[in-house]
Amino acid sequence: MLLSITFLKLIIAVLIAIFAILELVPSFETLSFHPKYIPLGGMLSGFFGGLSGHQGALRTAFLIRIGLKKEAFIGTMVVSAVVVDVTRLAAYGVTFFSQNIHVIRGQIGYGLIAAAILTAFTGAFIGSRLIKKITMRTIKRIVGILLFVLAFILGTGIV
Repeated sequence: MLLSITFLKLIIAVLIAIFAILELVPSFETLSFHPKYIPLGGMLSGFFGGLSGHQGALRTAFLIRIGLKKEAFIGTMVVSAVVVDVTRLAAYGVTFFSQNIHVIRGQIGYGLIAAAILTAFTGAFIGSRLIKKITMRTIKRIVGILLFVLAFILGTGIV
């Protein structure tokens, strides 16, 4: 396996690791941002996410600290992801379909699309059941652990 570590990846990994620490260390549990900083957080996560492709992780790290209830947090994350992904699909899709439509026509292309759709619906179904049973504290812990995992695999060049 060839590992690729770049300066940008290290910067983003450190930034994500800092957010992970803020989620997992108990003394930071009361740290929060005023909602008036949402536009600033959106710009920063969009900028660094655009550089690295990790918008979701950066957006999550910021939004989890503005005091939203779990339903509002999850709803905001879903709407944000849909807006980003629809924009991305429109921009990348035009280029892809104009040059590589033969990939979709092949059996692998249809299987990949079917798997992506099935996975998205399965995740939404399971998530809708779990939201009633999970607390915001648990969500924060899961986010912190997953942020650390992402920071590690990004910083070590695995991705």
